[in-house]
Amino acid sequence: MTSTPTKVPAAPSDTASLRGRIGDSPLRPDGTLKVQGEFAFGSDLWADEMIWGVTLRSPHVHARIVSIDVGPALATSGVYAVLTAEDVPGGNVGLEHADQPVLATGVVRYHGEPVALVAADHPEIARQAAKKIRVVYEELPAVTDGRRALEPDAPQVHGSGNLLRHLKIRRGDPDPVAPLVVSLDFEVGMQDQAFLGPESGLAVPDDAGGIDLYVATQWLHADQRQICQALGLPPEKVRLTLAGVGGAFGGREDLSIHVHACLLALRTGKPIKMVYNREESFFGHVHRHPASLRYEFGAGHDGLLHYAKAELLFDGGAYASSTAAVVGNGGTLGLGPYNIPNVQVDSYGVYTNNPPCGAMRGFGCVQAAFAHEALMDELADRLAMSRVAIRQLNGMREGDRNITGQLIDSAAPVAELLQLVQDMPLPAERLSEDEFDLLSLPGGVSNTTHGEGVVRGIGYAVTYKNVGFSEGFDDYSTARVRLEITADEPTVTVHTAAAEVGQGLITVEQQICRTELGVQRVVVHPRDTQVGSAGSTSASRQTYVTGGAVKAACEAVRAKVLERASTMLDIEPSELVLDGARIVSITGAVVASLQDVLGTDAVDETVKWSHRPTYPVDPETGQGDAHVQYAFSAHRAVVDVDTELGLVKVVALDTAQDVGKAINPDAVVGQIQGGSAQGMGLALMEEIIVTGGRVLNPSFTDYLIPTILDMPPMRIKVLEYADPHAPYGVRGVGEPPTISSGPAVAAAIRQATGKALRRVPIRPEHITEG
Repeated sequence: MTSTPTKVPAAPSDTASLRGRIGDSPLRPDGTLKVQGEFAFGSDLWADEMIWGVTLRSPHVHARIVSIDVGPALATSGVYAVLTAEDVPGGNVGLEHADQPVLATGVVRYHGEPVALVAADHPEIARQAAKKIRVVYEELPAVTDGRRALEPDAPQVHGSGNLLRHLKIRRGDPDPVAPLVVSLDFEVGMQDQAFLGPESGLAVPDDAGGIDLYVATQWLHADQRQICQALGLPPEKVRLTLAGVGGAFGGREDLSIHVHACLLALRTGKPIKMVYNREESFFGHVHRHPASLRYEFGAGHDGLLHYAKAELLFDGGAYASSTAAVVGNGGTLGLGPYNIPNVQVDSYGVYTNNPPCGAMRGFGCVQAAFAHEALMDELADRLAMSRVAIRQLNGMREGDRNITGQLIDSAAPVAELLQLVQDMPLPAERLSEDEFDLLSLPGGVSNTTHGEGVVRGIGYAVTYKNVGFSEGFDDYSTARVRLEITADEPTVTVHTAAAEVGQGLITVEQQICRTELGVQRVVVHPRDTQVGSAGSTSASRQTYVTGGAVKAACEAVRAKVLERASTMLDIEPSELVLDGARIVSITGAVVASLQDVLGTDAVDETVKWSHRPTYPVDPETGQGDAHVQYAFSAHRAVVDVDTELGLVKVVALDTAQDVGKAINPDAVVGQIQGGSAQGMGLALMEEIIVTGGRVLNPSFTDYLIPTILDMPPMRIKVLEYADPHAPYGVRGVGEPPTISSGPAVAAAIRQATGKALRRVPIRPEHITEG
């Protein structure tokens, strides 16, 4: 088909004037509301006739429930319902394994496990009524040590034994030797995600036995599946909408208030609001796995690695959550971004009667990185080599294979990242004792030192992380994109179920739509389960996977618009271009307006998009293409250590990272800064103290996180080596900085103190002892 182009008046704007496309850094649509305190988080939800739900939790680590008497609670004025395990119509829940009861059934397996629920017309009445529930317990032997859990005579957390998963990786010579051997045992404490917005949600029953749940979460469809299991309802009767999320970092992947609120709403016939206080939040979500690590590296006198052996043991706590996947990540990535010809890795996940552990930013790689980077430092020191040079010598490059035999088929700039951070200017030397700034010294305004006893140290780390779900998981996202004319202006509506948890995904979706369709006005539909699953907002995957789905849906919309224009104009679709409000020929002539082509119609396309497949690893050798993509980062930390008091001041935390393509450069920098803060926090201060299975510090008074005064200035270098297999070449950004920042801080403290420091967080007494 051919036709003479028809002259059409130009639209008021075209793609050249578009603001907020890929590569720009537009303001976040939720940003102003959040900084002004006007954004509605899950805890701000409200409904007419709403009442409140609270949870009664176990005071014991492991005990049999002998009896429960809810009578006194039910008799309390203002109480509408009291529920126990007998009132749960369906089965157990669980992210990967359905091993966790909604309410403890016969046995409690950890301190803080939910036992009963109360609904009342005021939250304080509900809390007081919960205290009146009489539960008789018979305490049982508990296992609270991961290694003890694997012993034959250890108390059993579940009837199936305490081993959740054992991953074996074997590659190369089974009996390797090397002229130089270094080894260590390393311990990593339990870190909390420490999101500021507590668990919260609102469950609203309908007149047909269904439920609408508005909840702060990371994975709407996984929540929906588990709620359906627990309530015995079909998906069409369980509808979820994302509420405002005040941070997540993995801690909202598992259920918290979800089923509890729905149960109470269905029982009472009233909307139920549940909001945890800070203490309950520590009991109400999973944490980062504490880990016990044993590593051995063998190398030649030239510094080249000959072999590596590692045993990683992750304490999963009382229920499985995502422990099996953490074991997989920790094992397959647990030797770092290095070429190692001979490998023996054993990665274990175990049940204990400690609090359940699951996803947290870095997902198994964080714990391992502290061990492998400490050994690289020790090798360098033993060989009198530069700590940077030994990493560059052994670092991966594109075309190498990792320890599972998978080809690294896009950029792996290990040596370059290290060189970049090494070449960054170092911070100025400390001022003399006569002219000092208290804030720049360890201890800060506590005035514990004027510089005496303070030693500076510099540390390096380089790590890598998989992006997306792995080991054969069906990892996809769904996007619906609609293009129409509203108020004489082209408007795109994008609808996904991908949870916006503060990372800026809604902005990225808008940027993709503007880039692909050339339309300025992009409306983001509320996230809900009325569209197909987008998977979890975790694994640094949403820009890659949901971004890919949005891009594909936009392409489908564009193709349909051009088909309609082709029919109308009698011009081949391949000779037409959608240019915002105009249809343009390949010669540049405007041949129609979008208004002419669409009229009052809308073009609407829904696309399910998947990344390249991954595969389970071989059960005996651990070989296989387990991951879809790898992201690399390096950090240099500079610290001042008061060696007399054990106090640490991080003076600089500089980093370089390959992000493939910076869709939103400002957001990329923000992710790197935030991730680095969490890694630094684990190195220095963040730990849930669990003694005998009991949590001793469930508050932000006693669980410490870095503040703005703790965070140092950061120099950040972003590389953009596009991954040819990913949409726009993107790589996941959020997790790598959490992995490499902590080991760099630990390395700097080791250099300053001369101590081995084989545990994190590093506390003052670790520095001053001996």
